[in-house]
Amino acid sequence: MPFPSPPWQLRAELWLSVFVVRESDRPDRPPGVYGAAFVDYREGGVLAYHELLVARLVDGVRSRRVSVTDIWVDSPTSRDAGRALWALPKQLAHLPLRDGRLGPTSRTTFSAVAEGQQIASAAFTSVPGAALLRTPFAMSTVQESSVGPVVTPFRGSGRGLPCRGAWKFDAHGPLAFLHGRHPALSLRVRDVRLRFG
Repeated sequence: MPFPSPPWQLRAELWLSVFVVRESDRPDRPPGVYGAAFVDYREGGVLAYHELLVARLVDGVRSRRVSVTDIWVDSPTSRDAGRALWALPKQLAHLPLRDGRLGPTSRTTFSAVAEGQQIASAAFTSVPGAALLRTPFAMSTVQESSVGPVVTPFRGSGRGLPCRGAWKFDAHGPLAFLHGRHPALSLRVRDVRLRFG
């Protein structure tokens, strides 16, 4: 399936929680700082789709590099491009998003189901109108491949604000190493403008 050439210019809104994993019984998911995010890529970028990802900070909390350990999308084009261009282990999943308002407060819920198995669900409560300041960011992903590490820079900006986030990770699913853990920090980032690749 053909896909857009890099770099990708994307528009999005995302919900992010940070987890500190002090112990893990999985060698491929060592202790460290992990981020779990649900991303709503919107019209105005090269593709529009939903994404659930988990990434680990590489080389400590001051690092500007992350390794994406798990990632699902609801777009075959995004899946194929992520694998071919950046060695991202993208898989397909059903990723419904619901966003409702009560006055200034927004409650956003989403879930992820792949091949009939529940992966995760989450609910975020925020006041999106409070996200006024646009903040830049710049990082890279580092992914292992058959030809060695693939380093992909990404940068952009967004309007972020702290919010309340609660996750449920299936105890028998691919993200079981996060089951029962509570986020140290949750953010909603609006009006994201992203250049990836």
